[in-house]
Amino acid sequence: MQVVHEINPVWNSESTILILGTMPSPASRNAGFFYMHPQNRFWPVLSEIFNETFIYKNNSDEPDRAIKERKEFLLRHKIALWDVLSTCEIKGAEDSSIKNAVPNDFSEIINSSKIRRIFCTGKAAFSLYRKLCAKLYNIPFDYLPSTSPANQAYWPKEKLVEEYKSKLICL
Repeated sequence: MQVVHEINPVWNSESTILILGTMPSPASRNAGFFYMHPQNRFWPVLSEIFNETFIYKNNSDEPDRAIKERKEFLLRHKIALWDVLSTCEIKGAEDSSIKNAVPNDFSEIINSSKIRRIFCTGKAAFSLYRKLCAKLYNIPFDYLPSTSPANQAYWPKEKLVEEYKSKLICL
């Protein structure tokens, strides 16, 4: 199925880190924000790293407040958030099924902020960024493990927290 990315990036002029996923999952697209599947561990991992608790859950009865809370969190910690792709063909949330990928244009974010490091969450995001985008932007980029529940056996939450913390906090 052809999917067009319709979620705006979160960033401001003070953002120093850009975190990129691949393409929002169906649950995130339906919710209108990133990593909103209730079993995705992105927000719990960041919550633990920065020692902050989200009042509104991913599947909250108040989705607008959950989104607002997460945007404020990102900006407070100088994190920009978006996805590598603007359009692609994808089956559900299966990154391995991606075809005809078209990248987002990160030039406005990069040129109007203080981004000094880009992190791609998951192997597909990292590979697509390296293939389609890296040569366009002179910013170091790195891999972060996916927070999807699909890789929970190899990347339990504690291990994710350790990995994310080692890369995000030192910046």
